Amino acid sequence: MTEKTMDMRGLKCPLPTLLVKKALTALAPGDLIVAECTDPMAAIDIPHAVRESGDILEGKELGQDLLTFRIRKK
Repeated sequence: MTEKTMDMRGLKCPLPTLLVKKALTALAPGDLIVAECTDPMAAIDIPHAVRESGDILEGKELGQDLLTFRIRKK
């Protein structure tokens, strides 16, 4: 299993969500993405995209200036 960190700071909607979706298609089951974003819309869009794909949102940390998502490929 691998862990991939995606630094998407400064990117605006819809780019963070699209990049996460693209990265998930390239991963093997059990692999993990740690997505770091600054766009507030990612707090809504990324969890929604993960639900739609059937993958697992293991964690979501909403800091003051940084949103971090831990997503496991199913």
